[in-house]
Amino acid sequence: MRRTALLASAALLAGLLPWAATARAADEPAPVPVDRFEGEVPFASQPAEGIFTWGGDSDDPPTLRLADRADAPEGGKVLAGSYDISGYGGFTHDFAATAPAHDWSDRQGIRFWWEGRNNGKKIAFEIKDGGANGEASELWTTSFTDDFTGWKQIQLPFTEFAYRIDYQPVGGIDHVLGLKEMWGYALTLPAGTKGDFALDDVELYGRADQALHASVTTDAPVHPVQEGGTAKVKVTVATTGEQPLTDPVTVTYATADGTATAGQDYTPVSGTLTFPAGTASGTARTIAVPTRRDRAAEPAETVPLKLTVTGAKAPAETPQVVIDANGLPYLNAKSPVKKRVADLLSRMSLAEKAGQMTQAERGAMTRPDDIAAYGLGSLLSGGGSTPTPNTPEAWAKMIDAFQLRTRATRFQIPLIYGVDAVHGHNNLSGATVMPHNVGIGATRDPRLAHETGAVTAAEVRATGVPWDFAPCLCVSRDERWGRSYESFGEDPALVESMETVIQGLQGRANGKDLKRDDKVLATAKHFVGDGGTAYGSSTTGKYTIDQGVTKVTREQLEDIHLAPFRTAVERGVGTVMPSYSSLDIAGDGKGAVKMHARGDMINGVLKGRMGFDGFVISDWNAIDQLPGDYASHVRTSVNAGVDMMMVPYTYKEFSTALADEVKAGRVSEERIDDAVSRILTEKFQLGLFEHPYADTSGAAAIGSPAHREVARRAAAESQVLLKNAGGLLPLKKSEKVYVAGSNADDIGNQTGGWTLTWQGASGNTVPGTTILQGLREAGGNVTYSKDASAPTGGYDAGVVVVGETPYAEGVGDVGNGHDLKLSAADQAAVDKVCAAMKCAVLIVSGRPQLIGDRLDEIDALVASWLPGTEGEGVADVLYGARPFTGQLPVTWPKSQAQLPINVGDTAYDPQFPYGWGLTTRTDVPKGGTATLRDLAVRAAKAERHGDDRTGRTLVTMARLLVQQKADGHLTEAVAKPFADADHLLLTGRYGKAVEKLAEAYRAV
Repeated sequence: MRRTALLASAALLAGLLPWAATARAADEPAPVPVDRFEGEVPFASQPAEGIFTWGGDSDDPPTLRLADRADAPEGGKVLAGSYDISGYGGFTHDFAATAPAHDWSDRQGIRFWWEGRNNGKKIAFEIKDGGANGEASELWTTSFTDDFTGWKQIQLPFTEFAYRIDYQPVGGIDHVLGLKEMWGYALTLPAGTKGDFALDDVELYGRADQALHASVTTDAPVHPVQEGGTAKVKVTVATTGEQPLTDPVTVTYATADGTATAGQDYTPVSGTLTFPAGTASGTARTIAVPTRRDRAAEPAETVPLKLTVTGAKAPAETPQVVIDANGLPYLNAKSPVKKRVADLLSRMSLAEKAGQMTQAERGAMTRPDDIAAYGLGSLLSGGGSTPTPNTPEAWAKMIDAFQLRTRATRFQIPLIYGVDAVHGHNNLSGATVMPHNVGIGATRDPRLAHETGAVTAAEVRATGVPWDFAPCLCVSRDERWGRSYESFGEDPALVESMETVIQGLQGRANGKDLKRDDKVLATAKHFVGDGGTAYGSSTTGKYTIDQGVTKVTREQLEDIHLAPFRTAVERGVGTVMPSYSSLDIAGDGKGAVKMHARGDMINGVLKGRMGFDGFVISDWNAIDQLPGDYASHVRTSVNAGVDMMMVPYTYKEFSTALADEVKAGRVSEERIDDAVSRILTEKFQLGLFEHPYADTSGAAAIGSPAHREVARRAAAESQVLLKNAGGLLPLKKSEKVYVAGSNADDIGNQTGGWTLTWQGASGNTVPGTTILQGLREAGGNVTYSKDASAPTGGYDAGVVVVGETPYAEGVGDVGNGHDLKLSAADQAAVDKVCAAMKCAVLIVSGRPQLIGDRLDEIDALVASWLPGTEGEGVADVLYGARPFTGQLPVTWPKSQAQLPINVGDTAYDPQFPYGWGLTTRTDVPKGGTATLRDLAVRAAKAERHGDDRTGRTLVTMARLLVQQKADGHLTEAVAKPFADADHLLLTGRYGKAVEKLAEAYRAV
C-alpha cells in the first residue's frame, strides 16, 4: 500500500493498525522526503551520495538490500538487512560532497518507519551537521528502543539530539546543531546479538522549534568542591553561527535534593539569569553554591542544580555540585595501602564493588553519567578508539572528563584507563612507534627493551593514561599465527630476557615508582599458552590458529608457556590478562577449556603458586566465548579468578548480572572482596586517589628527538643480516643505489598492525621516516622505483624492500587470506633488480617469509621485521653507521610444510636457524677448533663464577666465528646445535653453548 493511500484512510487505520501515523495538524508543513528506498539512492560512498555500511572489524558491517514488501509503509520497497555485530556496526546515508549541504533548519525533527522486533535493544540514530562533507562533520545522536512488534513510525525531534562526546571525525566545529548544513544520517545497530531489520520512508517533519537556534550549556556536568568551599557553575548561551540572540533567554535555577542536606551541608540558592535579546553568543553568567563545613568524616554528597530554560535548548544534563568525601581513613595518603584498601572496601555496597570489576569502552559512553550511575572501575580505548583530534591534549581532556564523572560517586574512586600501547603509544598520532616485539627480541638487548618500555610509559602517562595492556609474553611456536609479531620469540628464555620492558613501563618491582608521571601499570598477556595454539583449532570466525587450542604436556606447559609469567610476577607486573585460547593439558581429564574459565590456572597457578598479587583483567568480550548463558559466563570467569571484566559495550549487563550472581550465592562475597581489593590496591599504588587527572607535564617529550633516538636504535639493532655474499653490505655513500619494492616508502606497512587502528593500514598513516627517506637522509645516492619499472642500468647495487601489509590477531592468520609468500609484485621487483645488479633484499614483515626459491639470486638478505616509525635506523645499518648485530628470534623455515618448527625440535632443518645473524662488525674473531675449545673452557669458568657479562661475550665470539664458516653451508647438522647454543646462552649455560657451537663448526 502506498503512503498516499495510507494517509487517505488515516482515520480508519488509526483504530485498526498499531503502526498508523497520527494525522498531520492543519498548520503543519508537508513532510520532506530524505530516503524512500525505492532505488533513488545507490549503495555508494563519498564523494557521491549513497548508503554504505561500516563496522569495528570485517564481520561487523551489516548486509543491506532493497527488499520488495507488500506491507511497505511507503512505496513498494524497504531497506532491509541482517547483522551479527561483536564490536560496533551500522550504516550511513551521506549526501553528495560535490553538492551543497541540505538545510533542515525549518523542521522540527526527523522520522522514519521501523519494523520492530521487540528485542528491547537501543538503536542509535545520528545526524551530521556542518563541516566539509558527511565524513567530516559534527555528529549529533539520539536513540530509540525496539520494544514493539511490526511497523511503527519513530519521531525524533531535533531537540533530543546531543553532541557525540565519544567520537567526532574532525573535532569540534561550533558544538551547535545548526541544521543549515546537514550531510545525512546514520544508524548504529545493536551489538552482541544476531538480528535483522527493516526501515522505510525517512523524512523531515513539523515546524522548527525556536529553541533550536540557541542553546544553554554549563561548563561541566559535575562541580566538585571541598567541604566549606563555594562551587561556581558557569552558564553560557550560544547561538547557531554565533549570532546575537534575537529573543531573550531566561534560565531559572534552584538547588534541589540530592544526597546532601540543605541548610546543613550547603546553602540553598535560587534565582533567574536573563540573557536579553542582542546578547552576544558565548556570554556566560555564574551561579555560586556555598557549602558548609560540619567536621564530620563522610562520603561525597551531591547537590543537583536544576535549570529551567526559556527561549533556548536546555543543557543535556542537570549539573551537580559535589561536596568531596572527607575525613575517611582511606583518603589518608600517608596510611599504608593495605589499610586504605580495607577501609574503603568495608564501606562499599555490592553494586559499587561490581562496578569496580567492570571495564567499558570509551565508545560505549553515549551516556557518560553511566560512569557514576554504575560506579565503573575502568574505561579503555580499543585499537583505533581515539579522541578527535587525536592529539595528546585531546586525550588528556577526554580522560579528565571521564574522571570527573567519578567525583559524583559516594567514595570518588577514580577510573583506571587502559590502552594497548604494544609498541609505543601506538593509538596516538605523532607518538614514537617502536619496532614490534619480534624486532625487540631480535636485538637480544635487555637494556634496550627496558628503554623502549620507559619511552612508551612516559608518552602514555603524559596523555592521562595510567595503564598499558602490554607486554605480550606469548612464546610464538607457529609463525602462521597472526599475532606472532607480538611475541619476543619462540624461546621462553628469550622472552624472559626481554621482560626488562616491565621495569621500563612500571619502574621498580615493588610498585613504588607507579605514582611517577612517566610510569604506567603493565599487563602480562596472554595467560597462558596463546602462542602454542594448533593450526586449524580456532573456532572464531575465519581464524585458523588465533584463539585456538594449545595441547601440551604438563612439562611443556611449565617450561615453555608458564616460564615468562613466573618472571613477570617476580618483576612485579601489576596486571595479567588471560588468553582467548583454550588449554588442553595431557592427562588432566579436562580436555580443551577456555583460559577465562580455568580456575586451576588463574587461581591455582598464577595467584596461588606464583603468588601474583595484582589483578586479572579479561580480554575484549572474552567471557562471551564461554559456554552457557550470560549468567554462567559471569560466574564462571569471576570464580576462575578474573577480577575485572573487559565488557566494552555490555557493562550494564555485566555489573547487574554479577550482583545477581552474588545475591544468588553462586559467586561468594569473599571472591568479590578479593577482586576489588586487588583493583583498589593498584589504583592506590598509581596515586590515582590523590591525582586522578592527567599530568601532562611530560607531553612535550611525546615524539621528541630523544624518544625517537631510542626507537631508531631499536630499529637498527633489530635488523637481522641473514646473508651477505661478497660483503655487499654495508653500502657505500659513493655507490649509486636503485631502491624498489612495496615496503620501501610505506610507513604504514613499516609499522604494521596496532598502529593508530587495530589492524593498521598501508600508506602515509603516521608521522615518521620510511626506509627510503632514511636512505636519502643518510646521504645515499638513491633512485626509487616502487615496481622496478624504471631503467636498471648503471647502478652499483639494488635495495629491494618487500614483505607484508598490516594485520592484527586472527585476521592475519595464515589461511585467513594470508600466506608466507611474497606478493607477485614483490617477487617481480626482486627478480628484476637482482637480475640486473648486486642486490640486497629487505623483508619488512611480522614473521618469516618463504624466500628460499630466490635465495641464490639475492646477494644480501635482511629480516627487517616491523621497524616502527624510524626508518633512519634501518638506513644506519645499511650504510654502516651501525653494525648489523641482530639475531633471529624465531626459526626461519624453508617451507610452510615445516611449520611449526622451533629451537629444540628433534628434526630441525630450517632455511636459517634460531639465533642466526651475521654481523658487519670489523672485530669478528678468527680461529678454528682450537679457538672454540679455548672459548668453551673460559665460558665454563665464567659460568661457575657467575660472570654473565664475560660468559655472554665469549659465546658471542664463538657464534660469530661459526657463522663465518657456516654462511652458505647450513645443514641440519649445523643448524640444530647452532640454535641450541643460543638457547643455552640465554639460560646462562655458557660453557655448553660454546660446546654446541663447536659441534656446529665441525659439521660444516
